[in-house]
Amino acid sequence: MASKNATKDIITLRGSTAIVSEFFGYAANSILYNRGVYLAETFGRVKKYGLPLLLSQDEGVKTFIANLNTQLSEWLEAGKLQRIVLVIMNKDTNEVLERWNFSIETDNEVVEKGVSREKSDKEIMREIQAIMKQIASSITYLPCLDEPCIFDVLAYTDTDVEVPFTWTESDPKLIDNPQMVKLHSFDTKIHKVDTLVSYKNDEWDEQ
Repeated sequence: MASKNATKDIITLRGSTAIVSEFFGYAANSILYNRGVYLAETFGRVKKYGLPLLLSQDEGVKTFIANLNTQLSEWLEAGKLQRIVLVIMNKDTNEVLERWNFSIETDNEVVEKGVSREKSDKEIMREIQAIMKQIASSITYLPCLDEPCIFDVLAYTDTDVEVPFTWTESDPKLIDNPQMVKLHSFDTKIHKVDTLVSYKNDEWDEQ
């Protein structure tokens, strides 16, 4: 009689790094699509995390996110990345309208000693799936962005990290008296990612 074995998936630092950096690429594309930063027809449909997702076909955006993920992977694997923030701004005035904040906690023992952790790939995928669904439904809880917008990405790293020449020092691009919505988090057992969106609310300002 066959026995049923419950197995856990082994998560290494490199594997966790790949999961987190890949997640950010898909999340960034989903935010840019759902918030209308680029025209809907410039996105192509793919399936990921068991969901239909949209990826930008704009060569500039594709190159930006690919280069970004390469750098994030380096910082993640070194345990030096604390937070990633995708900022949406008014194209004409540079006023910050939304900040999509991804805070990252790293298991330093894994970084320092090279040990691995255990967690089911399916469980991680379900957690990421929940975040992607919340991003997709963001139009229901965020104000409309009627004006043309642009985006930028801020990376918060440990102070001893050497900043690549392709990056520049930036102000935090904060929003005065923002409204905030906390989204789901996911945890590979090596990297935990908490997601929060803060946004400018004109109706709140007028009260």
